[in-house]
Amino acid sequence: MSAPDWDLLLTHATLATLDGAAPFGLIEDGALACKGGVIAWVGPMAQLPEGAAADREEDLGGALLTPGLIDCHTHLVFAGNRAREFDMRLNGASYEDIARAGGGILSSVISVRLAREDALFEQSLTRAQALLADGATTLEIKSGYGLDLDSERKMLRVARRIGATLGIGVRTSFLGLHALPPEFHGRADDYVEEAIDWLAVLHAEGLVDAVDAFCEGIGFTPAQTRRMFNASRELGVPVKLHADQLSDLGGAMLAAEFDGLSADHIEFSNEGSVQAMARHGTVAVLLPGAFHVLRETRLPPLDQLRQHGVPMAVATDCNPGTSPLLSLRQAMQLACTHFKLTPEEALRGATVHAAKALDLPDRGLLRADLRADFVVWNLGHPAELCYWLGGSFARSVYAGGTQLR
Repeated sequence: MSAPDWDLLLTHATLATLDGAAPFGLIEDGALACKGGVIAWVGPMAQLPEGAAADREEDLGGALLTPGLIDCHTHLVFAGNRAREFDMRLNGASYEDIARAGGGILSSVISVRLAREDALFEQSLTRAQALLADGATTLEIKSGYGLDLDSERKMLRVARRIGATLGIGVRTSFLGLHALPPEFHGRADDYVEEAIDWLAVLHAEGLVDAVDAFCEGIGFTPAQTRRMFNASRELGVPVKLHADQLSDLGGAMLAAEFDGLSADHIEFSNEGSVQAMARHGTVAVLLPGAFHVLRETRLPPLDQLRQHGVPMAVATDCNPGTSPLLSLRQAMQLACTHFKLTPEEALRGATVHAAKALDLPDRGLLRADLRADFVVWNLGHPAELCYWLGGSFARSVYAGGTQLR
């Protein structure tokens, strides 16, 4: 039998495969090979095929190798920032005070509407590069700061450009039901109908991978969200939902009813909603960055999620108002600190479970025949990913077998 012919062979790595029964799927002295953008072989050095060779080989000297991280909930396409609101909040201003002063989501809407597409792209690309530098090889990017057809289209086009420019995976979510724009003041139902029309247009243009909404007392009602989800179902587009962050309106239950990819935030979700998520395969996306910045105290129903077997993903929720977080690894650390996830739960949450939340079964594990997205870290054990506060540990980042940094 002839020796394998591979593009890349990495040897003497500490592999956190997240595959198999061992904690972290750990292989203490392992190797990984890829060819044609996919993982061709992974396993212990002792089982490496005889005569194995590749166009490029590298001895990692025991360095940690994990799947590429997957940030499954971001709002990273925006213009400007809202640092002034952060200052106001810490000086005692309420949400209403900030809104009256011209802050909140609508301040980002104004900035996005005024920004040229190239300028919006340049600002947003910088944030995506920061996430990539800390190991993220796939991003979900939402619209929702445009709230008119042209501006929502601009945001989604920028998201697509980011993926093409950086060589990473990008999944887009149409978040037309994020906030009520000022021109529709007092006419929320009319706005929902407009946004449904935009969905059809943007989907036809190939800009929408999923549909999201903010189902909350200060957002949109369950009935309004249902109308958008019905339109999404007719187009064959999967749904996600900002659910039960501030109150229990049954958002997670609604997402599950539509076989939603994920219900996100879910601090106030009840056990019936958790059971519905389990039945329908809906992932719980935990967003500790917003929890941290807003100094929340209501924890998601973590024990119930574990009890009923609901996969828990972890994401940055990168956005200008409530989670200006540019490191998924830091989000993992916050999930351990605030939500008491174990380091293994946090890593699985930012890889295999995040992949499920985006309906991407081709990544999230180190397994043969999956996409060759992986990170080499200047670390020795996967628990260190959640141990260190800050720091720069990604030695090299690969997506589709190509080294990006």
